[in-house]
Amino acid sequence: MGEVSVRFIGGPAHDLVRALPAGPDGGPPERWIMRHPRGDEPVEGIADHLYEREQPDGTDAWTMRYVRTDPLGVTE
Repeated sequence: MGEVSVRFIGGPAHDLVRALPAGPDGGPPERWIMRHPRGDEPVEGIADHLYEREQPDGTDAWTMRYVRTDPLGVTE
């Protein structure tokens, strides 16, 4: 299994581009949980940010759209 380039849209990762694991269809996972602090909050402020796969964006990258932010571990 390879990797595919993804651009995150909205939320705390807006415009971040990174490689995610590619699925059998060559696209990224249907959903991706990004975990990191909210702004300048301490470690207790870590949250799960849920993104969902959209479509290829025309630049050989896929887009993942922000859905919501949940407390640490709730999204799983």
